[in-house]
Amino acid sequence: MKTVKTSQLEIGYFDHGSESGWPCILNHGFPYDIHCYDDCIEPLVGQGARVIVPYLRGYGATRFLSADTLRSGEQAVLANDLLELMDALMIERAVLAGYDWGGRAACIVAALWPERVSALVSGNSYNIQNIARSMEPASASEEASYWYQYYFHSERGRAGLQENRREIARLLWQMWSPAWPFDDATFNTTAAAFDNPDFVEVVIHSYRHRYGLVEGDPAVIEIENRLQRQPDISVASITIDGDVDGVDTGTQHHAAKFKGRHEHRVFRDAGHNLPQEKPEQWVQAIIDARQMSLS
Repeated sequence: MKTVKTSQLEIGYFDHGSESGWPCILNHGFPYDIHCYDDCIEPLVGQGARVIVPYLRGYGATRFLSADTLRSGEQAVLANDLLELMDALMIERAVLAGYDWGGRAACIVAALWPERVSALVSGNSYNIQNIARSMEPASASEEASYWYQYYFHSERGRAGLQENRREIARLLWQMWSPAWPFDDATFNTTAAAFDNPDFVEVVIHSYRHRYGLVEGDPAVIEIENRLQRQPDISVASITIDGDVDGVDTGTQHHAAKFKGRHEHRVFRDAGHNLPQEKPEQWVQAIIDARQMSLS
């Protein structure tokens, strides 16, 4: 594992393949970690990629540089972390791929800095949060699937995450990916990333900020202001849903937000953790998205 410093973080990441390969950055979500991409790395390197897999803030080896920095998990800081990672590694343009939190970061960079993104692969399509409309109710079934978010809005939820982070994460894996027969070893390999000293605070802030319940980091207020306009994505993109995703019922209706070449795919018998459940299809989506950008 390597580390690199940005304005707020020392980011832990793995760097696979030749430095002269085409850059591909894989971004994990909550509650997952870099190991969701273990089966994707070798095939991508075999296709000539330089594959970079970072731990998000609050996970694994990534650490804050200062005790005074707000442990924000808002969407703007996740995108800024990704952009600053690219700057620190002197990567001008890259294929960005991710889902959940990591997909959100990738979508934001693609929307606001398209010159830095050669192609995008996004689980659950356009997942840039519309915080201004966050208090509008969804259907009863959708609201039920968000129980963990509402739990984290309370101090009871903060204490619960502190005490039962593995139990909560495992339950979410089971609920969100009902057809994925993961074993104890697979879960435990990832769960070690939740021992990061900032994991709880970053997660709690993320799920409170997206509903406008707490203030964000002043350092990224300009980015948040730009996101209020729900910017379109113009880069070549492949978006993906799983057909048995227990937290998202489908995002094909997001197609209008993609103004460049765009294709939407549905992975059969896949839940929320798309790259770990269906690595071959995920890798193919990355290869195809890159090819779309070149043709």
